[in-house]
Amino acid sequence: MSKSSATFAKSVYELMSSMRFAISLLTVLAIASIIGTVLQQNEPYQNYIIQFGQYWFTVFEWLGLYDVYRTTWFVTILAFLVASTSTCIYRNLPSMLREIRSYREQASENSLRHFQHHAEFTAPAPALEALTQYLTEQGYRYKQRALDNGAGTLLAAKVGSVNRLGYIFTHAAIVIICLGALLDSNIPLKIEQAFGLKRIETRDIPESQVPAASRLAPDSLSFRGNVTIPEGSSADVVFLNIADGYMVQDLPFTIALKKFHIEHYSTGQPKSFASDIAILDKATGKPLLQHTITVNHPLIYDGIAIFQASFGDGGTRLKMNGWNLFNPGSKPFEVNGAVNSNTKISANNQQYTLEFTDFRPFNIENTGATPAPRQQNQDARSLMGGNAVADKTNLHNVGPSFQYKVRDAQGQAREYNNYMLPLLIDKRWYMLSGVRNTPGEPLHYIRFPLDPQRRLGGFMRLRGIMLDPARHAEIARRFAASALQGGKMPVDVRTKLADSTTKVLDLFGKGGYQALSDFIEKHIPAAERDRAAQTYLKILELSTFEAYIMAQQQAGAPAPKADEETGWFIRDSLNSISDIFFYGAPVYLQLAEYDQVNASGLQLTRSPGENIVFGGSALLVMGIFAMFFIRERRLWLLVKPGHVLFAMSSNRKTLDFEKEFERHKQRISEIVKD
Repeated sequence: MSKSSATFAKSVYELMSSMRFAISLLTVLAIASIIGTVLQQNEPYQNYIIQFGQYWFTVFEWLGLYDVYRTTWFVTILAFLVASTSTCIYRNLPSMLREIRSYREQASENSLRHFQHHAEFTAPAPALEALTQYLTEQGYRYKQRALDNGAGTLLAAKVGSVNRLGYIFTHAAIVIICLGALLDSNIPLKIEQAFGLKRIETRDIPESQVPAASRLAPDSLSFRGNVTIPEGSSADVVFLNIADGYMVQDLPFTIALKKFHIEHYSTGQPKSFASDIAILDKATGKPLLQHTITVNHPLIYDGIAIFQASFGDGGTRLKMNGWNLFNPGSKPFEVNGAVNSNTKISANNQQYTLEFTDFRPFNIENTGATPAPRQQNQDARSLMGGNAVADKTNLHNVGPSFQYKVRDAQGQAREYNNYMLPLLIDKRWYMLSGVRNTPGEPLHYIRFPLDPQRRLGGFMRLRGIMLDPARHAEIARRFAASALQGGKMPVDVRTKLADSTTKVLDLFGKGGYQALSDFIEKHIPAAERDRAAQTYLKILELSTFEAYIMAQQQAGAPAPKADEETGWFIRDSLNSISDIFFYGAPVYLQLAEYDQVNASGLQLTRSPGENIVFGGSALLVMGIFAMFFIRERRLWLLVKPGHVLFAMSSNRKTLDFEKEFERHKQRISEIVKD
């Protein structure tokens, strides 16, 4: 083997060794990238805690999986790959380039005879010109060297030598891709954080109050942030979710949202959405550009890509009727609010904060499912769960809904979801309100039945009388009088019935069905509890009918009829009155009017390394193609008077190479014999 061949072999070995180690590191990076793709990055930590639980959240946080591409170990691997691969290229590139240019025309006759693929031919006369013409026809480039003793000529030919460039391109691609990734990892920011020059803001404060240490200049090397802009508003910053807080990235321009467009499928899922935006000069407010952004079609301006990422509510204004559920009065009071804002109310001598979180203009639901029958002595908490609608058949739009939280003076809050329009369930009309204690729980619905005029007033009037202890004696007296018709029963029997009815009404008015159940379990022998429960429930239902009559008379409304429809209304009202003791809020909010305001969620990125990575990826494809699909073949012809020695080699011994060798052998044999 010649010295140049040995040098080249050593260079290839070093490059291949480096490649094997690089592939191992790239495998680690690939796994990390898959995790970064599957696991949503840079979400608020609270979202991860809800999703994974505290234990796995801590494990994943320690591994840095919530911001994989900027973790110290990820950046360290990138930097090591750049340094090691660059060093390898620097050391071996000159020798590899020399080998690519080399024809190895110094090969000796003895070395050619030791090639695995060689053949010798007897030539009556030298056929040098015919052989060179054949090599040219076959696409071989060659060099011709006269032997030292002048007794012959050596033709050294090659084809596919660009295969060697594959090693160079592949290693260079690794360096370029890693450099691009390092640029986008924003190392300067990590250095500033390490020295305390920049810090993460964790307080929930207005953007204008965020300190300079938590703000980034418009000329930041790279960033990826989000901002939500209501229609008719503008923004000149984006928020970067980092660890358990955020930073504010100032933009070199202002984005104004002119109009937000959204289309839905019949199932209620978004079909398409787009934003009409204007780019404004930050200093003068002068429009610089107007553009419509759609999903997967970003606007790139001043090196910043603006993506249509999401949508939400931009502060829809709500006008509601508030019903005090535990006040005997039946008149609502007006409540005004807006999504993403708070409103203070007073109820039952307590202060509450209403936090409006979302509004949906329509909801695709199923209201045709029949829930399991109620057991009147079951826990009222499970009764509320029985109102949930879960079946997926018979879906249709049930109208607008809004979400809010009711927070008491101690800071405890529950979340509610109320529908604006009544829903028809089992051929009866209800107003629905969902409630849950934590965001991870499913909503449990309470049904407020509507009267024959499809209004909530009938139920609220009945509720007011049923919860007013001062009215219970009158209800009991009327019930006893109607139950013991004609006065045929003794007065003491009528009095006992009235007293029993008053006791039942008092118990129910203090805690609903649960209070009745507790009383029965405490004071009635076990053998008599079922019969006592049925008696109490019958008294309660019949006396509630009398209360309903009183409520209608008091309001000047038509008296209810003693029919099946009224019977269902009475039973539904009793269920709902019992449920409000576990509703968790003293007030039910009924949406009366709204003025919808949409908001567009935009993601803005500055990624200077993106095009570099794309270029490196293209170079990587070229390098892999050159290494695996281009075969280098070298051919030598030693031509002497009366004799021709043919030898051939390839960087990969394949079946195609064997066939090519035999083809050249046959053709050269024919040429030298002609």
